[in-house]
Amino acid sequence: MQKTENTKIYPNRNTFLLIAAFAAIYIFWGSTYLAIKYAIETLPPFLMASVRFIIAGSILLVWARFSKDYEKPKAAHWKTSFVVGTLLLLGGNGGVVFAEHHISSSLAALLVATEPFWIVLLSWLWLKGARPNLKVVFGLVIGFFGVWLLLTGQNAADGASANTGSMQILAALAVIAAALSWATGSIYGLRASVPKSSILTAGMQMFAGGLVLLFVSLIAGEWRHFNISEVSKNSWFALVYLIVFGSLIGFTAYSWLLKNALPAMVATYAYVNPIIAVLLGWLVAGESFTTQMLVGASVIVGSVVLITSNNNKNERAVDDEIHKSQTTAGNRSSLSSASI
Repeated sequence: MQKTENTKIYPNRNTFLLIAAFAAIYIFWGSTYLAIKYAIETLPPFLMASVRFIIAGSILLVWARFSKDYEKPKAAHWKTSFVVGTLLLLGGNGGVVFAEHHISSSLAALLVATEPFWIVLLSWLWLKGARPNLKVVFGLVIGFFGVWLLLTGQNAADGASANTGSMQILAALAVIAAALSWATGSIYGLRASVPKSSILTAGMQMFAGGLVLLFVSLIAGEWRHFNISEVSKNSWFALVYLIVFGSLIGFTAYSWLLKNALPAMVATYAYVNPIIAVLLGWLVAGESFTTQMLVGASVIVGSVVLITSNNNKNERAVDDEIHKSQTTAGNRSSLSSASI
């Protein structure tokens, strides 16, 4: 009787969890770009990011301490955490936070979608993986054409002056560099020494990256111009949202999906997040979005689908093997969205 009852219950339960987990990484991660926009309205960008990741990392470290697969972190684990945390959170997230002072949250999200381009190139050049085939090369070419459409469309939408336009170009380039930094950190983390626990790994990387962001904030002198009484309610709410929904719930959902869904399905967040970000930026913040930008966004999303789709059976086997090794080793690339 018990076996029959479990058979009836668990499929529905797993379906519900799958839907909830995908909704979390689609909606929450897609909304973090807009949340960042509100957070940095009255909070210094690097200080805001450091507080976010130090708090989220600390919570995950405490959580990991009571998990079954907890192990005392080694010096090599902390080295990996600081390298990956610097590349992902300072270079990756920090670049996005800086850029959103000058460009819309939706444009930033769409430019972050170039991350798979860099993953493909770095996997080939760094990991000595398979040479990109014609389909991938075509995806890369049309993807960067989409980036050009976005940049020129943004300037046209805002009627930017020469000075403002140059800052927008600089900010856009900063986001592309952030995507490259994130991809570099992700590739590095694949072969670096990390703990078995995915929660501990993510917690250490968040905490380490938060400390690096705090150091940069101090060097940049953000404290000299910061007055806590001037922080708006919107910024405080956005910061809490980023910590709870962007980092903690989003990470937990993603970590669970890696073990309970096909890697190809999980990877769809890469082209769903920008769509969510664009819709929220338009509906909530009234961000401009021209027909040219819509075309550029479609081109980028299409190129990401083209690059990440894998029709070759041998390549699928390699992907599954990488996914299996990542799960066994503690989900080495736990932090997986530049806005996490």
